[in-house]
Amino acid sequence: MVTTTQQVRSLPVSEALPTERALFIRKTYAHLAGAVGAFIAVEYLLFSSPIAPAMIRFIMGSQYSWLMILGGFMVAGWLARTMIAGAKTRSMQYAGLGVYIIAEALIFVPLLYIAINFSSPDVLPTAALVTGMLFTGLSAYALMTRKDFSFLGGILTIGGFIALGLIVAGTIFGFNLGLAFSGGMVLLAAGAILYDTSKIIHVYNTDDYVAASLQLFASVMLLFWYILRIVMRLSKR
Repeated sequence: MVTTTQQVRSLPVSEALPTERALFIRKTYAHLAGAVGAFIAVEYLLFSSPIAPAMIRFIMGSQYSWLMILGGFMVAGWLARTMIAGAKTRSMQYAGLGVYIIAEALIFVPLLYIAINFSSPDVLPTAALVTGMLFTGLSAYALMTRKDFSFLGGILTIGGFIALGLIVAGTIFGFNLGLAFSGGMVLLAAGAILYDTSKIIHVYNTDDYVAASLQLFASVMLLFWYILRIVMRLSKR
């Protein structure tokens, strides 16, 4: 059994025995499920405290508040990935995953607040169900076909920068990006899930299940964010 203080060994998944590959995949998805559960728990704590209303007041107080939160989220994401990439112990990897989960929970507060208080009660369950179904289908396809989706890396990077530029411009100049943008981001998130799942099969080491789960968690949260936005928009029509 690997303890939280054991040194992380390096064994490429592509060179591992089938049983070791299967164990790595199970650990990755178990940690992903744990991350989603932790995200829900943190959101519950935030909405049960004065933090969520305070964040809403802060964001509504200035048009640049959202950019500050987005910037903080990007820094937290970079820090989490850096902690995991350079971690020599399992405890440091879990610390990086924890930082990212908290950052995601904070960034979701405004959207969830609007969904809970100003949308239909069916919005959140519908968005969660659609997200789960899409993620399951995409992951199953990548795992069963074992296709190499590494070619998506450059596309996702360029698409991410374009999306970030549009978000910043929309925040500064006050224009709504609309359903087309949200749909494009769903496609980007779907590509990220295929890319991340492909890395689980071909790239990661057998002890990298924490890092792999973080990447998948980030892609799932991106998918959920924009599916929720689409469902919220459609529910108002």
